[in-house]
Formats: sequence, C-alpha cells, structure tokens
Amino acid sequence: MRRDEIADLTAFVVVAEERSFTKAAIRLGMAQSALSQIVRRVEERLGLRLLSRTTRSVAPTEAGDRLLAKLGPMLRDLDAVIGSLGELRDRPTGTIRITTVEHAAKTILLPAMKRLLVDNPDIHVEINVDHALVDVVADQFDAGIRLGGEIARDMIAVRLGPDIPMAIVAAPAYLARCPAPTRPVQLVDHQVINFRLPTSGTVIGWRLNRGGREVRVRGQGQLVVNTIDLLTDAVLDGHGLAYVHLDQVQSFIDNGSLVQVLSKYTPAIPGYHLYYPNRRHPSSAFSLLVETLRYSS
Repeated sequence: MRRDEIADLTAFVVVAEERSFTKAAIRLGMAQSALSQIVRRVEERLGLRLLSRTTRSVAPTEAGDRLLAKLGPMLRDLDAVIGSLGELRDRPTGTIRITTVEHAAKTILLPAMKRLLVDNPDIHVEINVDHALVDVVADQFDAGIRLGGEIARDMIAVRLGPDIPMAIVAAPAYLARCPAPTRPVQLVDHQVINFRLPTSGTVIGWRLNRGGREVRVRGQGQLVVNTIDLLTDAVLDGHGLAYVHLDQVQSFIDNGSLVQVLSKYTPAIPGYHLYYPNRRHPSSAFSLLVETLRYSS
C-alpha cells in the first residue's frame, strides 16, 4: 500500500469518528472540500460506499463500520507508539556502545559510569577494548575514545582529560646490570620491552624529545608483549626498560620497585578524546554520556 493511500484512509477514519466533514476538516487542518474529495477517492478505489451523507449528518455504511473497526484501533496504537518515542527523547534510555583503549577504560570510563549509571537505570553502556583506531560508523559503535592526535578530522571530538604524562622505567635489578641511560641515544645499549598492539600488530614507538623536537624511537629487546598488565609485570621482573603511562607505575616508583629514567626527554602525549559522527538529533542518553565525560580544565 502506497503512503498516499494510508493518508487517505486516515482521513476517512477521522470523518467516520467525527460523523462530520466540518469537524474532521478542523481536526485535520485542511479544507472541507479537499477532505470530501479524499473520501470519495477512497470509495472509488475500494468500489464501496463508506459514508452515508445527508445535508445534516454523515454516518458510516456497513462497509464503513467494518473499516473503521479495524483502522481506528490501529491508528490509535500508532499514535501511542509515536508518543512513546517522545518519552525516549526526553528520558535517558537505551544502550550506548563505546570502543576504547584499556587505559582510558580504566581511568576515565569506569569512574564516569559510577556517576552516570546509578542515577539513570535505563541507560546501558557496552565497553569494547580495542587498541586499533576503530571506524565507529562501520563497526556500529556510538562513539570511540582515543588519543587526540589519532582522531579523523570528520569526527566530532570532545576532550576527556589533560595530556597524559609518560615514563620510561626499569627495575633496580636491571639497572644494576645495565647503568641507567642519561640520553635517548643510549637506548641502543639497553633491552627494551616492546608493546605490540593486539589488533593491528604494530609495535608502538616511544615519543621522545630530541633536540627540541619530538621523535619516535623504537628500541630493541628480547621481549614483546601485547597487554599493559604483562608490560608492567615484565618491567618489574627486570627484563628491561618500558615506556608506560606514568599513572600506571607511579606507585611502583614511589615504593622503589621501579626507577624512572630519561624523564626530561619524555613529553606528555595528547589526552583522550571522545569521537563520534555528527548527529543532528542525539538521544538524551548519548547527550548525557557526553556531558558526563567532558573534561573541564
């Protein structure tokens, strides 16, 4: 059935319910003559007379009564469904899927969930950890969280936190065998514990300052891992130098289990951002998530 036919049947239902072309025209916001033509068109299409008309009244025929009995409840149900969509717009509800890296999930997302989910029981959040830069549209995510410098320009980006301090660390036992480097060039003489991204398979280069500019350095070593927990365990076990987020190892530095080296050559990296495609009408749940995560310095 074509859309214009559905619209015509809706007009018939209003006339049959009101039993008046005048009242029905006011309810529909259209001219009485146009409404009369629509009903006549429906009758011609069906080959049946649906309304009995006199100068004083309008009443459904037997065929009109049958049609009204079926269509009336269906249209009222449709109105109820449309009305319920308004509730969804105003009341935060639904599932939000987010792709993120592990560090951001632990330091930003989970703490924010304590504020968001307790007060909004109809919101559900699915967190998917993936170190690759995910296409949120193709992979059907609502949003992603990645470092600021990694986000495509056609995405809306919302800063979630400050730039992230990094650290190069080693265990005292390792430094007893291999004296601590004092310049980046000395990294060639050290065992470096490399981190391979689980999804893309890329080995991460270290961002260092050299001669006033940032360079990417990739050291050599016997051990490569692909989780943050393994990287931390490996450096604590004395396998070599590791390049990590400072907050992940600060407690070990404080208690002497690890020693930070080359600190003046280790700049902070761009902070995390939430990224998502442009939405003209975001759900109230998604808008609330964005405001919950948004960073204010």
